[in-house]
Parts: sequence; C-alpha cells; structure tokens
Amino acid sequence: MGWRLQFHDRIVEPMNLLTSQQAADALGISVLTLYDWLGQSDVGEFEIRGEAVTVEYYQGGHKGQGRIRIDETEICRLLSLMKSQPKPQRRRQIPKKNAAPFQHITAKLGRPDD
Repeated sequence: MGWRLQFHDRIVEPMNLLTSQQAADALGISVLTLYDWLGQSDVGEFEIRGEAVTVEYYQGGHKGQGRIRIDETEICRLLSLMKSQPKPQRRRQIPKKNAAPFQHITAKLGRPDD
C-alpha cells in the first residue's frame, strides 16, 4: 500500500502534488491560464460554468512566493466541474395543418371602404 504520516493525532495520507506545468497539461490549458485562474480564485472571482470555484493549491518558498503545487485530486475536481453535460432537448411542436393562414392579422384584408 502506501505510507501514512501521523500528525497531531491525525493520520495524513500522502498527496500526489503536481507542478504547474503538469496541472496545466492535465487540465488542457496553458500555464499562464492556470496562473490566471489561481489569481482569480484568490480574490473570489473564478467561475467555471457560471459557478464560483476556489482552487486549493500549495505555494512554498519565503513569503509564499515559491513554486506552486496542486494536488491531483484538486485537478480531478476541476475537470469534473469543466465537464459538459447535455441539456434535455425540448420536443418540437408540430404546426397544426388546419389552422387558418394569417391568424395574427386582426383587420379585414383589402381596401377600406370610403
């Protein structure tokens, strides 16, 4: 199986952290787009399919300005949010054949009598 780490009376499972390039490749976007998504997520403006989404990621280094790592499960979550789902199709109404032509015209056709 894998290893486990005990941290403050909790068992922590190991994570598969991806680099920015690996995460972007998995999502099918460029690294710059991924950075843009993370920036939008930080200020609460990131949306996928009209719903607000927060992206969880790790950033190491002094003052949090180091390399970015994203958990593989977070990538799977984002991919599931990006998945297109077909809308149910509406049944097309068949026009009535015995309907009189020009039903929307309420005035009598022809020249008015003087």
